[in-house]
Amino acid sequence: MKIDIKCKGCGIEFEPFKRNGIILSRLCASCLIKKANKQKDKEWNKEKKIIKERLKTHSDWLNDLQKLVNKFVRLRDKNKPCISCETPLINKYDAGHYYSVGSNPYLRFNLDNIHGQCVHCNRDLHGNLIKYGENLPKRIGKEAFEKLKSDSNISNKMTIFEIKEQIKLYKEKIKELT
Repeated sequence: MKIDIKCKGCGIEFEPFKRNGIILSRLCASCLIKKANKQKDKEWNKEKKIIKERLKTHSDWLNDLQKLVNKFVRLRDKNKPCISCETPLINKYDAGHYYSVGSNPYLRFNLDNIHGQCVHCNRDLHGNLIKYGENLPKRIGKEAFEKLKSDSNISNKMTIFEIKEQIKLYKEKIKELT
């Protein structure tokens, strides 16, 4: 006696797989293969993620942290004006550094050094640093500004472990703001 059933995956009629009179699957052969391939792809993606993580360089970790810090600053400053020109920050805006990342890597992640800045000031006017410097003490206070200036001469390299800890911290901070 031949029993044809419809595949739950694709809806095509097929003869089911039986063992001892029990139907083993409600899926046709091509859907079973797709399901198996999907599982293999999932496993490979997990493995690939682990491999990529192991191959990351110090610079890669710093870039990951920078993206999170920038995202946090954008969320923190979304209702504030541009630090340089004081126009409202609407739609797309940057997380601009007063002391550049290249010249002052120690201040790269210092939140007193990074503020919401319109694209025009940050990119077109190369940070509009004169106006940034005039407005920064108003935003963070004179003491914090003086500390930021004195810290600009310090040299400190974060370890990968420290960077990973900072990544965790900023992920939590971003969650709180969203």
